[in-house]
Parts: sequence; structure tokens; C-alpha cells
Amino acid sequence: MPLRFSPAPATARQSVLTALNCGSGTGPARLRPELALPVHEITGMSRQGPPRTSITGWRFLLGPTADGSREVQPVTTVFPAMVSAAETTPAPGGWAFAHFRGGPYVSATVRALAQAETLPLPYQPRLLSVPELYMVTLWLHSAADADPAAGFPDAADMVIPLAPAPPGIASHQPQRVDTLLPLLTHRLGSVPMVHT
Repeated sequence: MPLRFSPAPATARQSVLTALNCGSGTGPARLRPELALPVHEITGMSRQGPPRTSITGWRFLLGPTADGSREVQPVTTVFPAMVSAAETTPAPGGWAFAHFRGGPYVSATVRALAQAETLPLPYQPRLLSVPELYMVTLWLHSAADADPAAGFPDAADMVIPLAPAPPGIASHQPQRVDTLLPLLTHRLGSVPMVHT
């Protein structure tokens, strides 16, 4: 079932384009933002209800501009071409470019998106970060047309932990949120809190 990507805020996309210098086609690697995913962070978890989350940014997967073309490619042909990512963060009046990102989470995100495309139901793809566990998942929100900045993981949602995942959590194994959350709650309860 096709994923339903939400359009990123215009200020987020423009900040990435400016950072890439795509307007003139002279960016260092001639990259362009292909797919945007809202990044949510778990800010609180308990056994009494769903975790509290908040949107912390947008991650744009970047692909090469082979011939200078700016045409948007179909999602299924875009996945293999992703080579890096650009992050944005909230700023006064919208969103601002934060940094470029490479490494294993880029290829893991691409792999998880390809996995998600094979699932039978439509989902809105998001990223869900669990900073205390150094963990990121592809969060497949079952309310496929929801506001991408709002909501929290629902029991019917799916998650795909990205590699590398914490010990004891299988990466790239799609599972329901209500299966993974008890494990995360237990793990977070055993993580020592650092006071500054």
C-alpha cells in the first residue's frame, strides 16, 4: 500500500534548498530534497497511557540530481537513490536548517520505507526518536491523513526500529506500537538518569 507522505512546511523545505544552494544547481553534491519526514521525540512514557511526543524537526532525504532535472520522482524509484539527509529545527516564524546527516540511519530509513510500502494498510510515515535509548524508528501512523505535527503513537500504529537498534530490539522488524512500547517503558525505567 502506498505511504502517504505529508508535505513539509514551506520554510523547512526552503531552508534545506538554501543550504544545498539548489536554486542555482551548484550545490556541492548536486543533491535535492526528495522525501520529508516529520521527526517526533518521545518526551515522556508511563505504564498508564500512550507516550508523550513532540515534533522536533523535519528530516529530508536527499538524492542526486543526475541531469540537473528538478522533477519529483515516484517514491519507489526514489528510495534507492537516497544518499544523505538534511535536518531542520523549529525557528521563529517557521523552520530553519540545522545540519546534514549521513551514516547508517539514512540507509536504514530507506530500507524501512521500502518495507513499509509492502504493508497492506495505508500509513503516514514519521520518524520517532527515543533519545535515552539512542533509538530511532520509522513510525507508521495509522491516521494516514492526520496533521503530521500532532498526535501520539496509537496501539494500531506500526513501528520499524532502524539499525542500529539497542540490544534486545530487533531492527527492521515491523511491529505494532502496543508490542514495542512495553519493552521501551521497561528499558527506560532501567536507564540511569543523569542530573546536571
